[in-house]
Amino acid sequence: MKALNIPQISTGDILRGAIGEGSELGRAAKAYMDKGHLVPDEVVLGLVEDRLARDDTQGGYILDGFPRNGEQAKALDDRGIVVERVISLVVPHDVLVDRLCGRRVCRSCGRSYHTEFSPTQQEGICDDCGGQVYQRKDDVEEVIESRLQVYTDQTAPLITHYKAAGLLRTIEGNRAPQDVGAAILEALK
Repeated sequence: MKALNIPQISTGDILRGAIGEGSELGRAAKAYMDKGHLVPDEVVLGLVEDRLARDDTQGGYILDGFPRNGEQAKALDDRGIVVERVISLVVPHDVLVDRLCGRRVCRSCGRSYHTEFSPTQQEGICDDCGGQVYQRKDDVEEVIESRLQVYTDQTAPLITHYKAAGLLRTIEGNRAPQDVGAAILEALK
């Protein structure tokens, strides 16, 4: 995270990188992700552990979207990876669906856009590099609904776990991005 001068480690970014490389792991992950399913824990944990071993994490890091279930949280504990704080962004279901359905990404540079909140100047063309802007396969409504159900079933119980441990900070996420960002920075202090 730039404001804290520490890396933001997104398992989604790690997995998409493996997919882009066309590795065996990437192909396996793609099959799960395209259906809106979570990639198996042992695969994700290995990728996270490899990423945390890099030098840039020695001063701290943010795990973005991880852990996603109780088994992953336990695996972090078992590996001696300490969780200091947990941020939960609360956003109404219908707002999440609209936001994700409108998300677009540049194939070349990875810049994110949104059809309503942050559209490209020329439809389908990245403002930065001129690359093709597209909708990810996991950003269509059917897959999003599946992802949100997986969240309800597997991830939401972590809220109770981390709240009981005194680590949870809940933030209203249905506000202007700069307000949400400021609230996250305050919660991380």
